[in-house]
Amino acid sequence: MNFEYFIAKRLIRGKEHKSNISSAIIKIAIFAIAIGVIMMLITIATGVGLQRKIREKVAAFNGHVIINSYDNNSSVESLVPVSTEQHFYPEFTEVNGVRHVQGVATKAGLIRTATDFEGIVVKGISDDYNWDYFKEYLKEGRLPDFSDPKNNEILISQFTANRLDFAVGDKVNTFFLKKKSKSRSPANIRVFKIVGIYNSGFQEFDETFIFADIRHIQKMNKWKKDQVGGFEIYIDDFDVIDTKGAEIHNSIPSTLEAQTIALKYGSIFEWLKLFDLNIIAIIAIIILVAGINMITALLVLILERTQMIGILKSLGANDWSIRKIFLYNAGYLILVGLFLGNLVGIGLLKLQEKYGVIRLNPETYHVSTAPVYISAWHIVFLNLGTMLLCIMMLLIPSYVISKISPSRAIRFR
Repeated sequence: MNFEYFIAKRLIRGKEHKSNISSAIIKIAIFAIAIGVIMMLITIATGVGLQRKIREKVAAFNGHVIINSYDNNSSVESLVPVSTEQHFYPEFTEVNGVRHVQGVATKAGLIRTATDFEGIVVKGISDDYNWDYFKEYLKEGRLPDFSDPKNNEILISQFTANRLDFAVGDKVNTFFLKKKSKSRSPANIRVFKIVGIYNSGFQEFDETFIFADIRHIQKMNKWKKDQVGGFEIYIDDFDVIDTKGAEIHNSIPSTLEAQTIALKYGSIFEWLKLFDLNIIAIIAIIILVAGINMITALLVLILERTQMIGILKSLGANDWSIRKIFLYNAGYLILVGLFLGNLVGIGLLKLQEKYGVIRLNPETYHVSTAPVYISAWHIVFLNLGTMLLCIMMLLIPSYVISKISPSRAIRFR
């Protein structure tokens, strides 16, 4: 191995026999590897980043698993209350991997101003609500505080604020349909105060939800203090959401239904799965193109060094030893391309992560900027896979060395 490595090293450093043609082809091969790595890094980082960001946004509004009464399953509004006296609330100890459980309720309503109106869904929450996902979406003001006695603080979306010309501190007149009662008024009226404005970039949710104290919904629906519309559960690992969803469903009373967000928003998550196929297809095409460029470069190196091959054969070197010389040389060129590609690719991803240079249409992609997710494991596997596949592709063209006759090669000029 030392002999082959020594000869390969001399080939890499030696420039006296390198023609302009081979030099140009080698540079093109390195450039192809570098560009390929850059494109693969961007493809994986943005594809995985978009998947993670969208599912985080869906979870921010719904949790990972939703528990409610069967009667509430297909309704936007919580119709049948569920008691909080459950074995899984406030802590779900029967299923491992459950991070948080919170009680919620929803009620459809109407915001009315002097000149306009907007249909909304009020999401009633309490002091057990997990705001972790929402902190990054807060654009103005602060998050509501429902730990004190019932108050009129609400959090609305920037979409709704812009449509109705609201700002932090404004009062909001909200109307809700009343259940049958002796009162002359057909609606419950609540005057809320805006304390914060959020923008998740997920228009389907932003144009729908405002967040208020759950005690308002309990009072309007004539529920008891220990009754909610349902529960939202957060788990530690989203990749096992189907398994955890089934475990949770089997652990709750038969009168309740557990549904994962992957099922409730099936169309969104099926769309996200297509990104995996796109990533695999793009990577396969890029590696194939890079491999073809490396094959071309290797063949040029072999043909250019035909005389040296003949001399080595006449000195007793076998075909495999000579093939390894050129494979080492090709491996060095691949490493150079990988280094340059990683340097530029990771740099571009860091720029996008910090400054959000690439913008997207939120109506189509549910995000305003292209999100990136850079994983060390992705980078390692990508580089090792590219190196291995390119070397394997080079084994076949290196076989041409065995066809070179020593006597003819030495006479070759």
